[in-house]
Amino acid sequence: MKARRKARALALQALYEIDCTSHRPEDVTEQRLEEARLDPELDRFARDLIYGVLATTPILDQQIHKHAQEWPLSQMAIIDRNILRMALWEFAVNRDTPLKVAINEAVELAKLFGSDSASRFVNGVLGALAAREAEVVQSLQSFARKGGRHFTS
Repeated sequence: MKARRKARALALQALYEIDCTSHRPEDVTEQRLEEARLDPELDRFARDLIYGVLATTPILDQQIHKHAQEWPLSQMAIIDRNILRMALWEFAVNRDTPLKVAINEAVELAKLFGSDSASRFVNGVLGALAAREAEVVQSLQSFARKGGRHFTS
């Protein structure tokens, strides 16, 4: 597995656990990172991804819902929901990952961790978001400037 994909997989596992339990994000993150023993750059990337998604979850979910209205977030598979959040955060908030790379990585994570149809679902929703990239980026950047929620890493 490629190094950054390994960090993304770790972040996905942490976000999944945080999403479906009452475990503290800080505890989950530290436990996952301790187990994985990533090099410092990948450790930072995984932390940024986890805490970035957590800090912007309300607006990420709003954008996902807007572009996948037939799939309410509460009925979406937890793994799919978190893959979508991560990819959207990477290409629209963090902006360090090119759009196509974020989508490709999300599809690969869906193949690894999701159901048989997860990769097609993730690709479809992210494709809809990508088609409106400028609008999505503007909405997410506006949320970030207004403060959003903050988690420290």
